[in-house]
Amino acid sequence: MVVFHSGRNGSGRCLKPPAEGGTLSSITTDQGILHYEVFGRGRPVILLHGWLGSWGLWQETMTFLGRSYRTYALDFWGFGESGTKRNTYNVQDFISLVDQFMEQLGIQQAPLVGHSMGGTVSLSVAIQYPHRASKVVVIGSPIAGSSLALALKFAGYRPIAWLLFTFFPLFRAAMRLASPFICRDPRFPDMMDRDLSRTTLESFLVSIATLRRTDLRPNLGKIGVPVMGMYGDRDNIVHPRQWQPLLQGVPHARIERFSRAGHFIMLDEPQDCMTKLKDFLDEPVEAK
Repeated sequence: MVVFHSGRNGSGRCLKPPAEGGTLSSITTDQGILHYEVFGRGRPVILLHGWLGSWGLWQETMTFLGRSYRTYALDFWGFGESGTKRNTYNVQDFISLVDQFMEQLGIQQAPLVGHSMGGTVSLSVAIQYPHRASKVVVIGSPIAGSSLALALKFAGYRPIAWLLFTFFPLFRAAMRLASPFICRDPRFPDMMDRDLSRTTLESFLVSIATLRRTDLRPNLGKIGVPVMGMYGDRDNIVHPRQWQPLLQGVPHARIERFSRAGHFIMLDEPQDCMTKLKDFLDEPVEAK
């Protein structure tokens, strides 16, 4: 069963550039409420956020791409404005979520653009549901979970996650202090704090624990669609050379490196990132 909740124009769709504080667009499934935002006209493009993130990361990207594409930005279950009443938040659940979302909205196929964990999910959709992805773009995404920073690996252990949530105000304060070392955008500390405050212990723990155990390398050869990997040389969340296993597994992949960007390329180098992204999306796909 699918129930569409009214959005800004009464149909679950946005008619102006997305912004915080508006009426939510969501669908209700047996797995929980899934919040999403839509902007633009044209062919669909699906945007997927990373761990501890939300659709808000994509606001400027949606405005930029929305001139030519109809952009859909999802909140994974347990993050952003999506539901939290689930028993598990495995990465595999998020892969299934993308397939369900496309099925329910009648999107047969579309480019998938994912940041960090969202890129890992995007590649996995192309592997497990090859009819869904027409192109894949990954931004600072781990190909192997072993490439995650040590702090993220530790966060995937229940005793540590429990401690962080037991002393949640201190955890939020520490993350705010660390944020300038993660992203140069002055808005980032508030963005991170807002998104972190919306997570639960289970969504925090299970998603990063399963991402840590993920390794796409054995299955990358199954991907036949165009792929672009975008990596910041100053990334301290995911190893900045994760473009190497991506290129080894998908020899036709295009790699774009950003010497001055960290993990959040779309915030550190927004114009360069969005221009390269749109150029890739604009390229015609050769018929097979």
